[in-house]
Amino acid sequence: MKIITVNTNGIRAAARKGFFEWLSVQNADFVCIQETKAQIDQLGDERFHPTGYHSFYEDAEKKGYSGVAIYSRHKPDEVIRGLGVELFDREGRYLEIRVGKLSVVSLYLPSGSSSEERQQIKFQFMDMFLPRLRDMAESGRDYIICGDWNIAHTKADIRNWRGNQKNSGFLPEERAWMDTLFHEMGFVDAFRELEQEEHQYTWWSNRGRAWDNNTGWRIDYQVLTPGLKGTVRQTGIYKQERFSDHAPFWVEYDYPL
Repeated sequence: MKIITVNTNGIRAAARKGFFEWLSVQNADFVCIQETKAQIDQLGDERFHPTGYHSFYEDAEKKGYSGVAIYSRHKPDEVIRGLGVELFDREGRYLEIRVGKLSVVSLYLPSGSSSEERQQIKFQFMDMFLPRLRDMAESGRDYIICGDWNIAHTKADIRNWRGNQKNSGFLPEERAWMDTLFHEMGFVDAFRELEQEEHQYTWWSNRGRAWDNNTGWRIDYQVLTPGLKGTVRQTGIYKQERFSDHAPFWVEYDYPL
């Protein structure tokens, strides 16, 4: 089973850069997309509903903002839109599909980099989401939570860690939250199951020469409930083409559907 996650920073812009041509030859079972930046009624074109997939979109009330999507080769038994919290659901941040015992989630955790107000909203989301994650871990279902978590967990996940310790995305409170997720609750960072190298990033600022210098952050994850530990067979970050400021991150699992 292969799953791709990617923040497209505007799915229509990514389409113009060849994203769907690339996707058509990836043979993924599930594709999780964040920051579609489009209303559902703007995505009627057939390229936004790839052949062979069931397509699901969850958009934000605000036009050109946020939004998540999932493409699935397998017809879901159930589709869950949002988390039941209006503040976040109106921003289009959570979409879950269920296929048998498996839940695949496309998550776009809020960024706090634009203002202190947005950082406080990010903290509110984290406070709300942590008990939900605990429920997932104890549910008996298998969850793969894909997406842009907007947090670099450790020093290995960010190039300039010294200069970013007071910046959103690498704050001590955010990193401690990830510690709780992975160490206390037993969730699994799929990438780190196989890859221990530093300097493996998924996002590069558009400012300066971040891409050229690989001054990046690893903030895009596939996070697994504890029962999926040991199922990761291969992972990769696709950097041969650029569809957005994030790179697609894919994982192959030993998981029968």
